[in-house]
Amino acid sequence: MNRADATARATELLRAVGVDNAILDKYPGQVSGGMLQRVMIAGALMGDPSLLLADEPTTALDVTTQAEVVALLARLQQRFGTGLLFVTHGLDLAAPLSDRVYVMYAGRIVESGPAHGLFAHPRHPYTAALLASTPRLDAPAGRLAAIDGLPPDLRTTLTGCPFAPRSRLATEA
Repeated sequence: MNRADATARATELLRAVGVDNAILDKYPGQVSGGMLQRVMIAGALMGDPSLLLADEPTTALDVTTQAEVVALLARLQQRFGTGLLFVTHGLDLAAPLSDRVYVMYAGRIVESGPAHGLFAHPRHPYTAALLASTPRLDAPAGRLAAIDGLPPDLRTTLTGCPFAPRSRLATEA
């Protein structure tokens, strides 16, 4: 692609992510974190990928901007027909984007399933603990549930469920 075509494509994609192409004349330090994330998403779409890997795309963004980025990714999925692999610690962020969810702990998948079922009826204690520790607007104010214990030392060989030492279900059995 020549320079003129590349600039036209970049302008199209910047518009698609809600950014004016005047940003092309700015340095990263002159732009907000949310705007930088939008530019990165536009750049990732430049080659018309069939799958977009978004690894923690909302980290260090405020809650409002996080919601905007998630909504933007959902719109882009629909518009460009692009698959999305969304990696996050925030299950609440994954919910509106995901058909299927994989929950990992200590580098292992401990639960997977259709998003609606997994969020409504988590089977693994770690998934349940994550969901219980997520703030919710529809829940009464109060202390959030904490996950007891410490993560395992990944330098050692893990046997069985790596979450078992932190799970009340395993320690009560």
